[in-house]
Amino acid sequence: MAYVPEMLKKYREQVIPELQKEFGYKNLMQVPRLRKVTLNMGLGEAVASASALEQGVAQLTVIAGQKPVVTKAKKSIANFKLREGMSIGAMVTLRHTAMWDFFSRLVNVALPRVRDFRGLSPKAFDGRGNYSIGIRDHVIFPEIDVDTIDHSRGLGVVVNTTASSDEEGRSLLRLLGVPFRES
Repeated sequence: MAYVPEMLKKYREQVIPELQKEFGYKNLMQVPRLRKVTLNMGLGEAVASASALEQGVAQLTVIAGQKPVVTKAKKSIANFKLREGMSIGAMVTLRHTAMWDFFSRLVNVALPRVRDFRGLSPKAFDGRGNYSIGIRDHVIFPEIDVDTIDHSRGLGVVVNTTASSDEEGRSLLRLLGVPFRES
């Protein structure tokens, strides 16, 4: 029997019936679902030191479970000593099983480790049901060995859903266990 992530089981058994009841979906394909999760780490210090890029890529690989793509600068900016084509970041897109596993770790393990955590903002939706999370310190992920990092880095997480509105996306993520704070 093939491996099925726990979060996917929860989605199929609990979230789908709840969303059908809440929004009155008649067809199963109308129910919003997660499409992909994108992780992005800006490594601006890589302009001065090449080892910063290597460490950032290695840490993002450990967090995501797959190798990220190195992103390049699109424009030259003299004030930042940045030339077009220089490597300044890393990103990775997770889908299917890797996406569900990462999303489960994010919601159940990483976010509760944030100091003075009061919940995520319910306003960070883009108008089409997709949600963005800014993480200031990537050390909240248990896979990262604190002794091996030179300094903490920020991380952007975008949860892309098939929801057609923010209300549907918010309801989907809330039922999956995302801790939204009360506005």
